[in-house]
Amino acid sequence: MAKGVRIIITLECTECRTNIDKRSPGVSRYTTTKNRRNDTGRIELKKFCTHCNKHTVHKEIK
Repeated sequence: MAKGVRIIITLECTECRTNIDKRSPGVSRYTTTKNRRNDTGRIELKKFCTHCNKHTVHKEIK
């Protein structure tokens, strides 16, 4: 069976992982899809983090 071109990925906030003094415990995560042929590397997007209460960079995790 052939694999699909679009795959589901998880984006995680980079500031929540590194910042100890934040507003609330936890890490902001989003799920989205990407085209594995067009985007072969890891994706970085600016998304709203509910734990940091601002827009931060979210990186793709495994």
